[in-house]
Amino acid sequence: MPDYKIVQVESRKDIKEFIKFPDRLYRDCPQYVPALHSDQYKSLTSVSTLSYCSHKMWLVKDGKQTVGRICAMVNPRYNERYNTKRARFGWFDTINSIEVARLLISTAEAWAKEQGMEEIHGPLYYNTLGKQGMLVEGFENIPPFNCIYNYPYYNDLVQALGFEKECDWSQYKMVADQGVPEKTERVAKIVQQRYDLRVGNLSSLKKDKALVRKFFEVYNESFAANVYNFVPMTEAEMDEEAASVMPYINDKASCMLLSPEGEIAAFGISFPSISKALQKARGKLFPFGWIHLLRALNDYETTDLMINGAAPDWQHKGVSAVYYKLMAEKAKKIGNRWAISNPQIETNSAVNIWNSYEHELFMRRRCYIKKID
Repeated sequence: MPDYKIVQVESRKDIKEFIKFPDRLYRDCPQYVPALHSDQYKSLTSVSTLSYCSHKMWLVKDGKQTVGRICAMVNPRYNERYNTKRARFGWFDTINSIEVARLLISTAEAWAKEQGMEEIHGPLYYNTLGKQGMLVEGFENIPPFNCIYNYPYYNDLVQALGFEKECDWSQYKMVADQGVPEKTERVAKIVQQRYDLRVGNLSSLKKDKALVRKFFEVYNESFAANVYNFVPMTEAEMDEEAASVMPYINDKASCMLLSPEGEIAAFGISFPSISKALQKARGKLFPFGWIHLLRALNDYETTDLMINGAAPDWQHKGVSAVYYKLMAEKAKKIGNRWAISNPQIETNSAVNIWNSYEHELFMRRRCYIKKID
């Protein structure tokens, strides 16, 4: 007979157990991609986002064995921006047990209610940068490194506990080396000539701290009005993200368009898939995990399309045709066969761009929401 008890995560030992639990839960799952433990520890204890977000973590124990985990968060900048009183939950993992799931969710809700919150939604990260959305379709596929994987029964459990769909994000798998449609080719040529757009050298540009900061400012501006639940980054978050991702961005799979004045007009950022390398690393860089990651970063057969967009002043001018053309040319040159899109909200008409390419639905993920009793 199980004897489930909720335990608040407080000590370093508790945090390590919190991080390692899903690795055991998914030990026999070929699709699961472990996150690096060091990255998870930083996310849970010291990222700059925690300077304004509050959070609590819990484990459910059956005797000495961990059988579930959850993190509850409140982002005041999100609530102020959208005039809500919402908490969010993330890092939600559990055995297939309604009792364990209820204990996790009810504890998160009780804490959220103490914080004055009226709703709870998730799975989400503190802000827009982290993993979000419970997988509801595409369980047979290996996700990109920055996306959640979960067993199908998770959805049954949260729905049984009163959660309803808030929104869905879709991801698509495309043939990367198929080129762009003839119409896109024509539009790209016209737009690039009309506005005298030039292609920036990313290897040089990313060494320019002012331009790197400008890139993230443009990211904030271009996504603020178009991405559901978007929370603009703070300056500290920009610096952290730059230190984290800029070393891996290069001209082989990414591009940046500059105006004649040298301002950022548009961008398309893509990384080689490192999911299988992370599976081999099993959460650790040492002693051999870094070797798997280094090899993966030089293998462009499959790429993850991270972000693309245009600065506000350059939106609705056709510049997307230019960077799609450039990205397609790069794909052929580096032997990129497949590309996986980042999650895109189902209500965003921009997803229709994939109808111009050979593609298939790869994954669908969902944010659930519930009123707190």
